[in-house]
Amino acid sequence: MPSSLQLHRINPNNPTDFPGSASIGCHKQSLRAAAPAFPPVPDSVAGHHAHAVAANQCCSSVVQAVDAPVATVWSVVRRFDNPQAYKHFLKSCHVIDGDGDVGTLREVHVVSGLPAACSTERLEILDDERHVISFSVVGGDHRLNNYRSVTTLHSSGGNGNGTVVVESYVVDVPPGNTKEETCVFVDTIVRCNLQSLAQIAENMARNNNNNKKLS
Repeated sequence: MPSSLQLHRINPNNPTDFPGSASIGCHKQSLRAAAPAFPPVPDSVAGHHAHAVAANQCCSSVVQAVDAPVATVWSVVRRFDNPQAYKHFLKSCHVIDGDGDVGTLREVHVVSGLPAACSTERLEILDDERHVISFSVVGGDHRLNNYRSVTTLHSSGGNGNGTVVVESYVVDVPPGNTKEETCVFVDTIVRCNLQSLAQIAENMARNNNNNKKLS
């Protein structure tokens, strides 16, 4: 597939060292150090993060804690037609086929400054009961071929006021790049998305609590 996206050589010690990272404003963090503090993914959804990985592919995951109830976070994540609500490197999204159920196709356009133009994506899973959403990239102007992402949400505490978001993916390694470089690149994008999601959901939860106090 013709492509304009080039995965640049990335310094593994600087995950934001790629074109466009400055405009995203992502905060670096050590996932390996933070991971033990998160409650385990429930068995009911853990299987969704078990990806079949071919020899020419890489697989990784990013975890984000959100100080907001699962229902609040899910109300943002489940909107397959509006990913730009928290994925700020996306400029626009148009549903080109389907009505929001599994099989729906969307076309997203990327903001300037990132090495990509557009992506055509298919909704693979939308489970409102277990809070699971998955999509795959089926076309577009990029080199992230055979990309598939799964995102799950689960409660982080007994009071139900916190959420743990886990997003995992599998993707082809582009020619000329290593698995490590590809994962560093994609991990950075996913991490920025989830940090943005946390800020938005936490603001929503805060506003909801204030409105309850006033009513």
